Amino acid sequence: MAIRMTYAGIRVRDMEESVRFYTQVLGMELVEPIQSTPPTHGKVAGLKSPDSSQLLELNWYEPRTQFGSPYSNGEDLDHLAFECDDLGGTIADLEGKGVEVIFRLKEIGGWNEAFVKDPNGIWIELLQRRR
Repeated sequence: MAIRMTYAGIRVRDMEESVRFYTQVLGMELVEPIQSTPPTHGKVAGLKSPDSSQLLELNWYEPRTQFGSPYSNGEDLDHLAFECDDLGGTIADLEGKGVEVIFRLKEIGGWNEAFVKDPNGIWIELLQRRR
C-alpha cells in the first residue's frame, strides 16, 4: 500500500473573503479556482505560495450537511489529503486495521476520493487520480 501526502485542507466560513486574504495579504496564488463540489455540498479552491510546491485547499460547506457542521474557532483544520494508487484496496486495508471510514468512494473532479478518521477524529482524504 503506497500512500503519499498531497495537501492540507482548511475549513473556511467565507470562501471569497478567505481567497482574498490568502492571495492579497499573504501573497499566495490561486492555482485551482473556486468551484462547487456536489458530493460534499460545498466549494473548494487551491492556493500555493510562489516558489512552493505545497498546496493549501480552502473548503466551505453548506450548513447542516454531513460536512457542514457548526463552525467553531480552532476547528478550521478540515482534512489532510493522501494520494494512493489503489483506493479500493487502501480502504479495505485500513478498514481491516480498524480505521473508521466516513465517506466512501465518490468521484470529484479528476479524482476518486474517500475519507477516513485518524485516532484524533481528524479526517483523512484518500485520493486516486482517475485514468
